[in-house]
Amino acid sequence: MQPYTKTELFFGSSKEDEECDFYAVIDALETEAYAHWPNEAGFEGLDEVRGPIELTVKGSIPSWAAGTLFRTGPGQYTIEDTAKGTFRTTHWFDGLGHTHKFNIIAKSYDSGSPVKVEYSSRRQSQALCDAIKKTGRRNDISFGQRMDPCVGIFAKIMSTWRGAPVVQSPDFNNIAVVVYRDMPGLPSNAKSTTPSAGHRGGNKSMWLTSDMGIVKEFDHQTLEPIGIAKQQTLHPLLKGPLSCAHAQRDPATGDFFNYNLELGYPATYRVFRTRASTGETDILATIYGKDVEPAYIHSFFLSPSFVIFCIPSSHVGLMGIKIPWEGNMVDAIKPFDKSKSCKWFIVDRLSDRGVVASFDSPASFFFHSVNSFEERDEATDNTNVYCDVIQYPTLDVIRQFEMDVILQRNGATTNFWRDEARTHNCQARLVRWKLVVPKLGPDDEQGKSKNPTTNKTAEKVLMFTAPLAGELPTINPAYATKKHRYVYTTASRGFSTLFDCIVKTDIDTRECIYWEGLKGHTPGEAIFIQRPKSHEEDEVAEDEVAEDEGVLLSVILDGCGKKSYLVCLDARNMLELGRAECDFAIAIGFHGLHLPPETSPEAT
Repeated sequence: MQPYTKTELFFGSSKEDEECDFYAVIDALETEAYAHWPNEAGFEGLDEVRGPIELTVKGSIPSWAAGTLFRTGPGQYTIEDTAKGTFRTTHWFDGLGHTHKFNIIAKSYDSGSPVKVEYSSRRQSQALCDAIKKTGRRNDISFGQRMDPCVGIFAKIMSTWRGAPVVQSPDFNNIAVVVYRDMPGLPSNAKSTTPSAGHRGGNKSMWLTSDMGIVKEFDHQTLEPIGIAKQQTLHPLLKGPLSCAHAQRDPATGDFFNYNLELGYPATYRVFRTRASTGETDILATIYGKDVEPAYIHSFFLSPSFVIFCIPSSHVGLMGIKIPWEGNMVDAIKPFDKSKSCKWFIVDRLSDRGVVASFDSPASFFFHSVNSFEERDEATDNTNVYCDVIQYPTLDVIRQFEMDVILQRNGATTNFWRDEARTHNCQARLVRWKLVVPKLGPDDEQGKSKNPTTNKTAEKVLMFTAPLAGELPTINPAYATKKHRYVYTTASRGFSTLFDCIVKTDIDTRECIYWEGLKGHTPGEAIFIQRPKSHEEDEVAEDEVAEDEGVLLSVILDGCGKKSYLVCLDARNMLELGRAECDFAIAIGFHGLHLPPETSPEAT
């Protein structure tokens, strides 16, 4: 592998180096360094593999990484021979859902024991595909699909009147952004199964989410879509059409947290919790007001004591009515206005006090939160809440993921990156915000449906610019709601229209190391699997096991060879340990979930 204009695979180490790295990315994009990095194979001609089929394993994948890796995202973008000719998806996020499964099967946990890897996949929206084929148009609410110009004013009015998206059959609604296991409170159609090594057993439900207030259940063995559920099933007040793809789960209790957005005047956000132990749902806070606008929100934050809910500057026009009018979210979002600050709401999740503090920060946008943790200020007894997020200074990045830009069609890529200001704005920033929450006494009752009258200002305490950080952030999941040191992201150095490396960012030292494949090898989200304590070489206390002791799993597209492979990296040094190779391409998806086997290999 050729290093990035340096003798070692490192970024940063000084402010001057970081600035040079940033402008190297800008220069690469402006000089079209991406022109010979093909990504088409991750978007075109993709098929289901009902399988499972066994992949070719090279190198070594640790036996303790056994289990099931689920991956999901878009996978079908073009539909031929429709009533109006070829239908083409115009935005990456609107490809029809495709879910994947890698079974990593170990015969034993002995050091060096070989593993085998099996792969299968299934489309999640075949009924929607059939409907598009019949009519030549897409009639559901999408993220950024451009509306058919032949749609008249009457059809738009009817769409607006209908309002919230209609719940169809499980294989119609295009829901395939994030994978979850066992969402409490929802009725499940999952069947009980017998566990085996490398596979999950028992009556366990698997779910897919998007930014709508409905979720999809799929069979964890066949990947077949088997159910649809609305958030209103959890609580009658959760009747709004919008929610968050990235719900949060309490790592100790398993309780589930999310929000529901009811559009109209006033736009109303309801932050809720569903208890894992009982399946009961309660509304933790109801947020509305003259300065509270409906917005596109993809993620939020959870700390040990609080839900931290940030409304970014991605406000939707006409109090949300623009979404059904335009038929998609992107065209419904107002033009970016730097005077419209981000609004942060700190919601108590322990003592039923609702919103206990609120903050402003400069106008910006984000897709993905990273993590949140708390520290007590001994001098004041206040609680300092820290939130790490992948942030952008404007909304420009949303258009970066249009299909013509990604696939270098019709001059769109050159035109997009030709704008210097936009090129700067589309570079990811890993930002840490500090929110100081005053000590709450027993008589402090903010009220579940009230907001503090005075907003404080959030403090930016650190920032990493591209390529020291990228998108699709992950951490060691054992550090969720705890102070973490390492963040793993897929980043771009300007060599690809998507991503060209996986970066490990050390927040403490500001040192970053990265993995890169050969030219044309585009990485997906890196999933961290922690090394079990029993597999440490030395006998050490559990709290002494290093945060980065583990491996990363990422699905890599070989765009030149038009095939993919699952790579296993040592999370400490970002060196490849092994891979499982396919002789076909796998769609460039969004997010994944690794589940360990429920039984040890020796028990089978």
